[in-house]
Amino acid sequence: MSIESLIKNFERAQIEAFFVQNRDMARELALEIIEKRRTLCAKKPEELRISWGGSKTLDECGIREALSERYNTLDPYALPKEEQNEAKRQALLSDVFLMSANAICESGEIVNIDGNGNRLGALIYGPDMVIIVAGKNKIVPTLKDAYARIKKVACPKNAQRLNRATPCAQEGVCGNCYIEGQTICAHTVVTRFSTIKDRIKVIIVDEELGF
Repeated sequence: MSIESLIKNFERAQIEAFFVQNRDMARELALEIIEKRRTLCAKKPEELRISWGGSKTLDECGIREALSERYNTLDPYALPKEEQNEAKRQALLSDVFLMSANAICESGEIVNIDGNGNRLGALIYGPDMVIIVAGKNKIVPTLKDAYARIKKVACPKNAQRLNRATPCAQEGVCGNCYIEGQTICAHTVVTRFSTIKDRIKVIIVDEELGF
């Protein structure tokens, strides 16, 4: 399937999608979208509330650092552990929330899996705008392929990154575990339609990024 067809499928789902050639272009486009949002809201840069979910892709694109230099950002992951949960709740009230995706189907469905669910909570409801940045490696043909990618690629690598004592971190494939304080695949969400038109923006990057 072509990128053009994927973008049209997103359009049908009331999700605005873009395709850029590299991570630098992704960062600049994200900044442009956010600045347009700020202007529309008639807010000063320090008044615009921006937060994000944990994302290797955002780091690889330099997006969080660029935003922190320009706007009022809330980074829950930069806070002491005992303050992170409250910060994640506050992030649900953001003007703009940024994240990546675990998989994107050619049909335009976005598939994500989470441990605490704060990232998915923001995607579903709360922030006025959600920007998803994802590398081309996240695109898969079907929902079945999306689940397979998450179980064999995204979850194991994220569990290793987070130093979790889970079967996937040790064996490289999902063990369908139930381990208190360790299991990271507690919630799975498939986004197939945005009830608020263009609230969700997807930036697809012609590079392999994140997990």
